[in-house]
Amino acid sequence: MTWDWHAVSDFMPRFWDGLLVTLQALALGSLLSFTLGLVWTLLMRAPTRWVRWPVGVVTEFVRNTPLLVQLFFLFYVLPEWGLTFSALATGVFAIGLHYSTYTMQVYRAGIEAVPVGQWEAATALNLPRRRTWTAVILPQAIRRVIPALGNYVISMLKDTPMLMVITVLEMLGQARLFSQQRFQFTEPLTVIGVAFILISYLASLLLRALERRLVR
Repeated sequence: MTWDWHAVSDFMPRFWDGLLVTLQALALGSLLSFTLGLVWTLLMRAPTRWVRWPVGVVTEFVRNTPLLVQLFFLFYVLPEWGLTFSALATGVFAIGLHYSTYTMQVYRAGIEAVPVGQWEAATALNLPRRRTWTAVILPQAIRRVIPALGNYVISMLKDTPMLMVITVLEMLGQARLFSQQRFQFTEPLTVIGVAFILISYLASLLLRALERRLVR
């Protein structure tokens, strides 16, 4: 087996296109999962079980079904009900929704780790409930959960190749298409593997820097 640098050169334009799609899916999916995860957490702390029970059922169902099944369902079943979205939008929503059920547990742990004295102090100061959450509880909780949330960002990155099954040409999709057209698999798949390693490493460095900044 010989390494073909011409194949690498020919693949690079497709690689950059796939990289852009991968980063878009990762950024938007992460934002959605973090936002939805916090919403689920707050709803699960609602005083009425008529709010907690439906949220618990939905999040348990999503967490215990494979992301691949959810991708197929959203992309192929929803259009039969009149709900049609682009492949990338569907993939972003699927990743964000799926991982929000995990980030929900991270937020819950962070909130429960806030000392009871902080709640008591907010009550003693007669702070409104909204002010207690936004100014006292959530800032402390989020600082505690940054490392765990960062781990899920990397997990989402490694799951972006699944979007290929709903026709999204992210990095692996581009590599697969190139390989089938040229019958050269080693070069594009190696480039993709190295790219995933570098992106994961850079993401971990950024998250560590963010963690140090928030801890100050």
